[in-house]
Amino acid sequence: MRLKDLEINPSTMRLDIDIMELEGNFAIVVSEGKARLAELPSHGETKIVTHQGKVKRVKWDEGEEF
Repeated sequence: MRLKDLEINPSTMRLDIDIMELEGNFAIVVSEGKARLAELPSHGETKIVTHQGKVKRVKWDEGEEF
């Protein structure tokens, strides 16, 4: 699975992330009190699709130059 769940502290409703621990490029998507980390491809496009104010899906379209 490309989306990784991130833990939000329920007592403070805060999301703490050590970005030095993570490698590469990524996006953090927050919707309806849930947070997920989406790794971004080195070549390609990532679309975050919403519907009625909620995140419905994340789509990847990858390619490679030659």
